[in-house]
Amino acid sequence: MAAISYELIKTDKKTGARLGKLHTPHGTFETPMFMPVGTQATVKTMSPEELKQMGAGVILSNTYHLWLRPGEKLVEEAGGLHRFMNWDQPILTDSGGFQVFSLSDMRDIKEEGVHFRNHLNGDKLFLSPEKAIQIQNSLGADIMMSFDECPPYPATHDYMKRSVERTSRWAERGLKAHMKPETQGLFGIVQGGAYEDLRTQSAKELVSLDFPGYSIGGLSVGEPKDVMNQVLEYTTPLLPSGKPRYLMGVGSPDSLIDGVIRGIDMFDCVLPTRIARNGTCMTSNGRLVIKNAKFAHDFGPLDENCDCYTCRHYSRAYIRHLIRCDETFGIRLTTYHNLYFLLNLMEKVRNAIREDALLEFREEFFEQYGFNGPNAKNF
Repeated sequence: MAAISYELIKTDKKTGARLGKLHTPHGTFETPMFMPVGTQATVKTMSPEELKQMGAGVILSNTYHLWLRPGEKLVEEAGGLHRFMNWDQPILTDSGGFQVFSLSDMRDIKEEGVHFRNHLNGDKLFLSPEKAIQIQNSLGADIMMSFDECPPYPATHDYMKRSVERTSRWAERGLKAHMKPETQGLFGIVQGGAYEDLRTQSAKELVSLDFPGYSIGGLSVGEPKDVMNQVLEYTTPLLPSGKPRYLMGVGSPDSLIDGVIRGIDMFDCVLPTRIARNGTCMTSNGRLVIKNAKFAHDFGPLDENCDCYTCRHYSRAYIRHLIRCDETFGIRLTTYHNLYFLLNLMEKVRNAIREDALLEFREEFFEQYGFNGPNAKNF
């Protein structure tokens, strides 16, 4: 059997959104799902027990960062990433490609791979499709990503076409280098920017390689949200219905719901944890910046409609005090809340699909959150 498989449970009659199950070597979890990001083998300030408590299923770690520190061989020596970080549920590792292209100003893209500089100390490094797969095989994640090029937005059609063709060749090389297909599922990554013909080309080439799952990359990189939705509308139908579909790097509440409506099963993003460290919280009534002076004497919860640990036990005034004093506990509380908010949102989305009511849920959520109208709140 393949390491990763997808089971379709139900399709929303009005939108085509999918309710399903993702089967992995470390458990089965319902989709659509949001996956918290633990870049360096930890979701910042959260313990594995807390992540389970709030309902997390799959979490992410980063190939590039773990390759640099502590090194994939040390993780392998520890018994793999699951044992190293004490997480007995599924783990997904990205290929490191995004970091190579976003963190290094000095890089040279060749057919064999990418030469670039270590963002920590300036050392020369080289990452190829084969090397990215070897690192991920050593880390032992349930779900691995193919090594791809992450072109900037916007990019010319000519550049994007060359990039897509290179990414397809790299995907095939990575698939051949994969040593543990029985225990680790390797996903292909569809690229092509905002060009429909190139997204079609990329999808067809990757589908022909028969990956156990497919990611859509190169979105949420600066393009308008209507462009992202348009790309999803013509890209997602090109992917096999019997395999999981993963939209990479997307985590704002509106984009999660809109992505599900367009057939996406899996999402990840650093957004909830990153903004939490600055005291910005997601609530049912929109964004709340807890540092604001108006919360100094507010002894209510972050969100009156939330039953997370933070909202059940701590006030806005107290959390504001902690954040303003740079206390780690304050960041833990806002991080817990933001992650719970998105995980709980996805549970509500799944329930709406069960009831064929996703469009109605979207309308109600957008109205309360503040996404509708000229003064729409967003991240």
